[in-house]
Amino acid sequence: MRLFAIGDLHMSGGDDKPMDVFGPQWDRHFLRISENWRRVVSPEDTVLIPGDISWAMQLENAIPDLEEIGKLPGRKILCKGNHEYWWSSISRIRAALPEGMTALQFDAADLGDYVVCGTRGWMFPTEKAPLAPQDEKICAREAQRLSMALDAADRLGKGRPVIVMTHYPPLLDSDRDTVFTRILEGNPRVKAVVYGHLHGAALANAFDGEKERIRYYAVPCDGIDFCPREIMTGNS
Repeated sequence: MRLFAIGDLHMSGGDDKPMDVFGPQWDRHFLRISENWRRVVSPEDTVLIPGDISWAMQLENAIPDLEEIGKLPGRKILCKGNHEYWWSSISRIRAALPEGMTALQFDAADLGDYVVCGTRGWMFPTEKAPLAPQDEKICAREAQRLSMALDAADRLGKGRPVIVMTHYPPLLDSDRDTVFTRILEGNPRVKAVVYGHLHGAALANAFDGEKERIRYYAVPCDGIDFCPREIMTGNS
């Protein structure tokens, strides 16, 4: 099994929501994703999708998008993004998912050689940009949920390496120490983190590399040429 990641698919959710308003690179972007996906991913592989999957507002409108993803090769592991308004109760979502697709909500899944866990994450305060009080509360809650996800991975993994999915970046290039990195670095089994959320000019701030033995992968689809990126390999 090979392991891939791609985030921010931003499928239409049943609405006429053209993504090319964000730039010509988004023209028919899911067609490009599908073509690249079929080219690089095999049925025995796994693809991590860290949020912003569909613009749908209700689960029933997201189902056609989930079914389209389900037609692509490989097992798919999803977590929630900031645009997942259709993401209601986790039990309803899991019941609606196509075969071979798993949704994580601050819990974990078994990948064989690895265990993967996931949560949405949130913005974090910096010296230059403190958070508003409401965002501080959400940040603290998401930090607690990251700890819960890691606890679930530890229970499931029994010592195996852990890969973490978050939608929001747990750090930026200029912010090497955050509430999220401190939690991640406190677990010696965490080997990699995949995240999305950043687009356009913000991609210049994406941290993609190793910090304190953890390999961080920025995988918004427009930042990886709309092609699932192989992770946890010697050349990724």
